Amino acid sequence: MVRFWNNIKTAALLGGMFGLILLAGLPFGRGGLMIALILGGAMNVIGYFFSDRIALAAMRGRQVDERSAPDLIAMVKRLANRAGLPMPKVYICPQQAPNAFATGRNPRNAAVAVTHGAMQLLDFDELEGVIAHELAHIKNRDTLISCIAATIAGALQYLAWMAFWIGGSSREGGNPLLMLPMLLLAPIAAVIIQLAISRSREFVADADGAAIAGTPRGLINALRKLHAINRQVPLDGELPSANHMFIVQPLSGRGGGLISLFSTHPPVEQRIASLQRLA
Repeated sequence: MVRFWNNIKTAALLGGMFGLILLAGLPFGRGGLMIALILGGAMNVIGYFFSDRIALAAMRGRQVDERSAPDLIAMVKRLANRAGLPMPKVYICPQQAPNAFATGRNPRNAAVAVTHGAMQLLDFDELEGVIAHELAHIKNRDTLISCIAATIAGALQYLAWMAFWIGGSSREGGNPLLMLPMLLLAPIAAVIIQLAISRSREFVADADGAAIAGTPRGLINALRKLHAINRQVPLDGELPSANHMFIVQPLSGRGGGLISLFSTHPPVEQRIASLQRLA
């Protein structure tokens, strides 16, 4: 059932992105509509096939193997086998803010990424709980919809900036009626993310991750640590439109903006309480 609804959400996101980009092209006439049509189709393709690479590149993730990170690879392989999943690619990101995320359009093309800060902060059981949580996202097909949502928000923020630049540079001093709809696209993208990605998915991934790890205790302790540190240390290289991909809400060093008004994660206290009921 989780997989079915995620497929519905993915289709809705792709259609919504296409429609909003077409809407953005309307003020520019027939030529603008044609450009928007091409751009919308291209963004659908990019969102489906390349959004995982975009997320990993933004975080400067470095793929590791048995030679460069033998303990981490062994942990991921053991948990993936327990979850009945193919072995995902594994990345370490250089950020000191401790966090982790999973990406990929399906389990066969999945990747798990952890920051250097998480590797330093978490002990074995805690890191195992985090990896199991991310594998649960892969198993439930959450990763595709997360990546597409990030691509949507990023594309629409760029369109909003482009509309402001084009409108503001016109010889007549700019057309506010032209710029206004475009400037509204960025917060609309944030709302789409919140509507399309239910915060309940984190509760499901927590419970499924605890089952994969064999106990909720490691994830409980990891959430406490990650939440405390991420309230203090900004995540360098993080995109606000991709906040929902991480295991805990990252602190952005950019000042936030409208997107920071929307919480992408349920309160950690509620997540821990739900996990404690499984102990």
